[in-house]
Amino acid sequence: MLIERLAIIGLGLIGGSLARALRRPGQAQAGHISAFDRDEAALQQALAAGVIDAYAPDIKATVEAADVVVLATPPAATEKLLREAGAALKPGAVLTDVGSVKGRLAVAARAALGQQLPRFVPGHPIAGTERSGLAASFAELFDGRRVILTPLPETANEARQSIAAMWRATGAEVVTMAAGEHDEILAASSHLPHLLAYALVDCLAQRPECDAIFNSAAGGFADFTRIASSNPELWHDICFANRAALLANLADFARHLERTRQAIEGADGAALLDMFKRAKHARDGYAAKYAHKPAHQSTSAGHWPRREGQANPGP
Repeated sequence: MLIERLAIIGLGLIGGSLARALRRPGQAQAGHISAFDRDEAALQQALAAGVIDAYAPDIKATVEAADVVVLATPPAATEKLLREAGAALKPGAVLTDVGSVKGRLAVAARAALGQQLPRFVPGHPIAGTERSGLAASFAELFDGRRVILTPLPETANEARQSIAAMWRATGAEVVTMAAGEHDEILAASSHLPHLLAYALVDCLAQRPECDAIFNSAAGGFADFTRIASSNPELWHDICFANRAALLANLADFARHLERTRQAIEGADGAALLDMFKRAKHARDGYAAKYAHKPAHQSTSAGHWPRREGQANPGP
C-alpha cells in the first residue's frame, strides 16, 4: 500500500478524482481516506459510494492521523488552510496542494508552516474539465496527464518523492519546475485562455442580438468557449493570484490582436494568411503530440519541464 492514511481537504473534481484514482479496483494505493469539505452532502455521498472511509467536522480531526494531506481547494482557501493543516500534521506526514498558482503559495507557506515547511510539496495536476464538484470526479482524470511539482528549496527530498509516487499511482506523469516558471507558463497556457473565453461569452451575451448569436453558434463557438462553463469563483481567485504574469500575457495578446485588426482594416491579406498558417502549424503540432491524451481532459502545454529523475530539461 503506497499510502496507509490519506486526508483530502476539498472533495471536488480534483480531490474526488484523486480519491477515486487511488481506490481503483485491483490497484488501490490508499488504505484509509478521510476528507473534509464545506459541503457535507458531498461528504455523505462520497462515504456512501466508498470514495472515502470517513469524514470529520474540522481540519484538525481530518488531518491528525494522516500520512499524506492534500489541500484540494481554490488558491485563496489553500493559503488560509496552510497554517491550520500544517499545525495538525503528525511527525513525518507530508502536505501538498493542487493549486494553479505557485509563487504566492510559496510565500504563504513560508509564513504559515514554520518547522513543517520541509514537509510541504507544492503540486499542480494539469488535468480537469469545465465541470466541478464531487459529481464531476472520475478515477481516470489523471491518466496520461502531467502533474507539476514546484518544491521549495527547503522541501525534503523524501517528501517530494512520496508526492511524486502518489501522483504516478494515479496514472500521471510527474515533472518539476520552479514556482515562478510554472506561473509564467500557466498564465499563457491556461489562465489567459480561460480569461478570453469568459470575456468573449460575456461580451456577446450583453449584445441586444445575443439570442440570435447563440442560436446560430455551432461547434467552433462551443469548442472555443467550453471553458467559460468552469467554476467562476475558482477562476476569479486564479486571475488575482497570478495577476502579474496574467497581465503580461494579456498585454502581449492585446498587441497581437491589434496587429490582426490592422491587417483586416488595411486589407493585408498576406499578413492575415501568414498568421493563420503559423497558428495552424503550431496547433497541428500540439494536437499530434497529444493525440494519445484522453479527449475529455484539458492540457496545458508549450514547455517541457524536467521529468522526475531526469538530469536535464527535455527539448
